[in-house]
Amino acid sequence: MKAQFKHAFMAGLYVRGGVFAVIFVMNLAFITLGSLNLLTPAAHVTAVSLGGIAIAVMMAANIIGDVAVARRMFAAPGAYLHALTPVPRWKTLLASVLAMAVMDFVTMAAVIAGEVWLSLNLAGRGIWRIIWNAVRANASDLPYVLFFILLLIAGYLLIMTIIMFCVTAEMSVFYKMRASGLITFLLACGCFYAASLLQLILAPFGSVERYGVLITLYLPFRGAVPPLYILLVLMEAAALFVLTSKFMERKMNI
Repeated sequence: MKAQFKHAFMAGLYVRGGVFAVIFVMNLAFITLGSLNLLTPAAHVTAVSLGGIAIAVMMAANIIGDVAVARRMFAAPGAYLHALTPVPRWKTLLASVLAMAVMDFVTMAAVIAGEVWLSLNLAGRGIWRIIWNAVRANASDLPYVLFFILLLIAGYLLIMTIIMFCVTAEMSVFYKMRASGLITFLLACGCFYAASLLQLILAPFGSVERYGVLITLYLPFRGAVPPLYILLVLMEAAALFVLTSKFMERKMNI
């Protein structure tokens, strides 16, 4: 699995690595000049604007990089080596998902942190004082922040496994069916809808509102409810991961 992670990491790093290096050097230069008070107000505004654009560029590069990792599993020629690897499919799938997750989160966290720093530096020179005052004033909100960070990670993994599950189903189970693309799209819609319906497991802890075919669950932020919600999302992702690995053990049409 270590070797598979390395190969998947290198496949996804090909595009996003160069983009991240350029953005990192740019942000580092602006942060250094801003910390030394060498940026004029106009240059500082320009730096913040470029930092915002860099976030969108990095997001696009991450999508391209994730597609490159996925193509290694489902499209020739990389998929041939991937399919012939003498290890269980769940290990190769896990290595690919982890590689995408690590690269996506690390690059986006670094780029967003650079933009936040530039914005705070534009707002005032005492950046650490601003950060410390904000933390002290909103210390009671830290559990909310931690919850949403963990929920973001869990939601990302769920979306990633849904995509992998649907693509694998199209390349194996639905391969010779008519309108396999449409069936795969409907499967993806069904997965997202089923994931939303499974939230009703936690209905005893909150309240449920219905808007046509859409169902919204409102949960209080207290006690064991937030960890249970995150655990539910992770269990959904784990179930789809197991199904995807089982489909990969079938005949894959590359």
